[in-house]
Amino acid sequence: MDISTIIIALTLCAVTTYFVLIYNNLVTLKHNISKAWANIDVLLKQRHDELPKLVETCKQYMSYEKGALEAIIKARSAVASAQKNTDIKALGMAETQLRMGLGNLFALAEDYPELKANQSFQHLHSRITGLEHDIADRREFYNESTNLNNIRIEQFPDVIVAKTTGFKAFDLLEFSETEKADVNLNALFT
Repeated sequence: MDISTIIIALTLCAVTTYFVLIYNNLVTLKHNISKAWANIDVLLKQRHDELPKLVETCKQYMSYEKGALEAIIKARSAVASAQKNTDIKALGMAETQLRMGLGNLFALAEDYPELKANQSFQHLHSRITGLEHDIADRREFYNESTNLNNIRIEQFPDVIVAKTTGFKAFDLLEFSETEKADVNLNALFT
């Protein structure tokens, strides 16, 4: 065996090892996105299960606020549909509507001292608020994982491995500008 054959064999071995490492890193990123989505999914399901209890508790006290309760039910349905279809863009829009509906409901609850004093309402309010914080944390992890994946599959030489093996970009979980804007508290109480 001559030296040029050995050099070619070592070069091919190094290149193959390098591409295998790239592939394995891309697989890890893809699975981190799946894991992050699964974490969000669990929290959305927990919140989904709590919302009917909150609506039912509020119905007992807020007979004049039917529109606020219906908005939450409608938004809850839209979130469930987007979640079932794994439609990240639709989920972002539905989440915006649900969060606005919950914000309105909790603001309206201020006008009902008996409701605010109700232990079931207090428990559900704190539970849903906690879930909202957890969802925000998981959303951040999901978006970070998605961003890392999307950057890697566009960088050279990773782009070669990504295109030849079918890796794809994922959508970020984004929310509308109304969700990011400051809440107009005066509008909530009029």
